[in-house]
Amino acid sequence: MTKRRKQTSVYPLRLPASLKTAVREVSQRDGTSINQFVTTAVAEKLSAMRTADFFAEHRAQADIEGARRILRRPGGQPPGPADQPTDRGRQPPDPEGQPTR
Repeated sequence: MTKRRKQTSVYPLRLPASLKTAVREVSQRDGTSINQFVTTAVAEKLSAMRTADFFAEHRAQADIEGARRILRRPGGQPPGPADQPTDRGRQPPDPEGQPTR
């Protein structure tokens, strides 16, 4: 079995003093290091940008009228009592004893 090591790189980051002070205060309050805070912030920003890119790329493929037809079609049953969420956000057990998902 081969051990895999995390690959990291060092990037000297220059921040305005006021921004570094704010980051230090928030990271201390959260119990994290400045490095962990900045790494998480960069990962969150990249995720948001990639998500926006994904939807922008797929927008042209959307069939809005097709989706509206599906939503307007007749049929189906209204939600039953077991379809309502409980206080804990979980559905009650199936009356036949089968677990619900």
